[in-house]
Amino acid sequence: MKNDADLQRDVFDELRWEPAVHSTDIGVTVKDGVVTLTGAVGSYPEKWAAERAAKRVSGVKALAEELEVKLPGSGKQTDADIAEAAESALKWNVLVPQDRIKVTVEKGFLTLEGQVDWEYQSSAAKKAVLNLTGVTGVANEITVKPNVAATDVKAKIEAALKRNALLDAQQIQVQADGGKVTLRGSVSSWAERDEAEAAAWAAPGVNEVNDLIMVTY
Repeated sequence: MKNDADLQRDVFDELRWEPAVHSTDIGVTVKDGVVTLTGAVGSYPEKWAAERAAKRVSGVKALAEELEVKLPGSGKQTDADIAEAAESALKWNVLVPQDRIKVTVEKGFLTLEGQVDWEYQSSAAKKAVLNLTGVTGVANEITVKPNVAATDVKAKIEAALKRNALLDAQQIQVQADGGKVTLRGSVSSWAERDEAEAAAWAAPGVNEVNDLIMVTY
């Protein structure tokens, strides 16, 4: 098992390896396997990429992300400009249902609201706007309307976990209550945890995933 110093070095190396992370102002501290990212980045996508990079590192038990987005002068936009660009991006994305998503922007922070039938539609809406110039953060408050029985949700997720070559499905327990899904068990990396959560979100009618899976090494 890695000690904190080894884990800190590996996270630094992964951040340098990630092409979407350009900032040299990211600090990494580690205590008992819990990684904290501090400092500033030049865009929201870079902040998101840094978080994903840290989670990929073996030995990371939890991540505290305290990065601040500091836009360069050329990246600053008015809230009205950002809202207009976001509405256009959603309109031109074929995965996002039309006229179902409301956009609000305050000081560069963008909030999405509305209701869709599938989680992938909610994810597509967030992905459509997170790379827009001037965005400092995205809150995805889009809800998914449940339209299937809880027993069907549970069975579909369990089948998806068994099909996934990266997961040991026997180590993961699935509980479904309407559109709310709870995952329990243990995996050996954050990547596996993310895979399991993605499989749960992919089931029709799921509007909430409570991921209680532990990462053990």
